[in-house]
Amino acid sequence: MLTLWGKQERFCDGISRRSFLQIGAFGAGLTLADLLRTRTAHANGPTAAGQRAKSAIMIYLPGGPSHMDMWDLKPDAPAEFRGEFRPIATNVPGVQICEYFPMQARMFDKLAVIRSIVSVDEHSDSLVMTGYPEQVNRTAEHPSIGSVISRLRANADNDIPPFVSLRGMSRGTEPGYLGIAHRPFTPDGPGLQNLRLANGINAQRLEDRRSLLQSFDTIRRDIDASGAMQGLDSFTGRAFEMIASGTVRRALDLSREDPRVRDRYRGIEQFLTARRLIEAGVGCVTLAYGGWDTHGANFRTLRNQLPHLDRGIANLIADLHDLGLQDDVVTVVWGEFGRTPRINSNDGGGRDHWAPVMSALIAGGGLRMGQAVGASSARGEYPRERPYHVQNVLSTVYRALGIDPSQTFNNGAGRPMYILDNRDPVTELI
Repeated sequence: MLTLWGKQERFCDGISRRSFLQIGAFGAGLTLADLLRTRTAHANGPTAAGQRAKSAIMIYLPGGPSHMDMWDLKPDAPAEFRGEFRPIATNVPGVQICEYFPMQARMFDKLAVIRSIVSVDEHSDSLVMTGYPEQVNRTAEHPSIGSVISRLRANADNDIPPFVSLRGMSRGTEPGYLGIAHRPFTPDGPGLQNLRLANGINAQRLEDRRSLLQSFDTIRRDIDASGAMQGLDSFTGRAFEMIASGTVRRALDLSREDPRVRDRYRGIEQFLTARRLIEAGVGCVTLAYGGWDTHGANFRTLRNQLPHLDRGIANLIADLHDLGLQDDVVTVVWGEFGRTPRINSNDGGGRDHWAPVMSALIAGGGLRMGQAVGASSARGEYPRERPYHVQNVLSTVYRALGIDPSQTFNNGAGRPMYILDNRDPVTELI
């Protein structure tokens, strides 16, 4: 295997983070086989005839978005706290959000915001994807929500990957102790880049490669004392079926969309891609939008980014409703922490990291919408009522997906581990 490091992300802590991918040695299908070979035979349980399994869209705002300038404005706070933006009324009485979110405001009966989430001071989506901070996961290796879905739906349709990351294989999307078979498929990494027949490869040559791969893997399985290669043939078969089917390839091809729809998503195509992948049957899609580490120029940056985020969220949620998927798909929008209520004196006025409280937007999944859950203090410094933690939010999402967050999986040492340790849901949403 060859490991390549993708685009670099750099936040204010100076630590570089790169997405990563591995490429197999034999070409089309082989990286998929590597990802699939250690899947187990466990599934997420039967569904009624014609009933689709529920899915999740996890939208990550990297860098830590400012809660006080988005979904939790404080117009009565002193000027050095309240900032430059005005609140506007939503179509839910008593709920206000930022003036740069007019599309969400008009459809807030289809959304809910949690304004009292306690976080940790850490630049990573490990927390919001796994429920555990990166400093814990360096040793504990808890899996991301997408990897859990992958593990539980191992017997799902062969031509649909259960977990797709539109932001590459980054910290937080990792499968941890569930194993590499449950890493996400990515458009530019292992899996989705090979969901096509390479130039010069026809169906017969693809079948020849399948046979060659099986021969090599039979040898590898014979010398593999760990047993990780068991069931290889069926998993390799699934990899080739995914290539031959082209279901995901078609979902990624936005030219198949109505031009008027593409125009609505112009500049925010990731949101449309996520919707199309969910329509195709993917169990979890994660994407990242923007850069929110606004130690300086906070308001200048947000004036540019917030309207695009507003359009992405509103179009996505409206489309899911139009498709009748509002109860089958739960969407979460959040970052790793909030930002300081008091504005600093940096260029243009900035806000620094603030872990004591942050906000998250949530929609769908059969949850109770049209409300603001919890509240922060008058100056947005800490939870004033109904404090929740990230694991409470993820527990709610798991329940919406029909997954018991008290379920256990064995880690690498054979010890049973709960999906989450704090499994109490956000009761207002249930």
